[in-house]
Amino acid sequence: MIGINHISFKYPGSKYPVFKDLSFSLESNHIYGLLGKNGMGKSTLLYLISGLLRPESGEILIDGISSKDRQPATLQDIFIVPEEFDMPPVTLREFIKMNESFYPHFNIEVLRNCLRDFELPEKPNLKELSMGQKKKIYMSFALASGTRYLLMDEPTNGLDIPSKSLFRKVVTRNVTEDSTLIISTHQVHDLESLLDHIMILDNSQILVNSSVADITSKYAFTFRSAQEMDEVLYAEPSFQGNATISFRKPEEEETTLNLELFFNAATKGKLNY
Repeated sequence: MIGINHISFKYPGSKYPVFKDLSFSLESNHIYGLLGKNGMGKSTLLYLISGLLRPESGEILIDGISSKDRQPATLQDIFIVPEEFDMPPVTLREFIKMNESFYPHFNIEVLRNCLRDFELPEKPNLKELSMGQKKKIYMSFALASGTRYLLMDEPTNGLDIPSKSLFRKVVTRNVTEDSTLIISTHQVHDLESLLDHIMILDNSQILVNSSVADITSKYAFTFRSAQEMDEVLYAEPSFQGNATISFRKPEEEETTLNLELFFNAATKGKLNY
């Protein structure tokens, strides 16, 4: 479990805090979508959870241990994939040899499975790869690390459309049952089928922290004509008619979450969160 307890943080030289007295918790064994517009603090929050940044006040507890202490046992159970990174000009075998010993649950078979699912060679030379290919290899190593907490910051940025589909396939096939995955993104279409819990950051506060099951049990996501807009909470025009959100009635079947529509409605204050 990750507990964020009354944290405040601002970058040196900035007049404005990124977070002020922020509190919430994350349960284990979920795939979280951390959503928000650019500049809302998504990346900062991941860095704070991982211990790469320290809050000015408050604390973040990873299974009861403060992340800012950066204890080796805690760091061995956390892997963060930043939006931008560099990899050394070595072979993948050398990269594995340099890093695998730090992660006691590293699994070479998972790495091979990820590379195969990403349609990458098993023995690439990192200096000969494109940035998109390096990102796939780094995410493959992250999944193979076997950590309980895996943080990914905008993982689909820089990937082409087929690769985004492969990313969902790789995560679905290779994330372990006891892992907690937190994916920061503003590209909600890329990930909506992968997530089981939604968090929305807005103005540096958690606006929504709810499971997909709870959202779809409460709201109905449908397409309606202009003559069928009674009791609609939020709507946007689309080629299929008006994409709408309304309260789900007890006799209605659950509908599939339209994450982009839900995000827009929540950040515009159209839902009762």
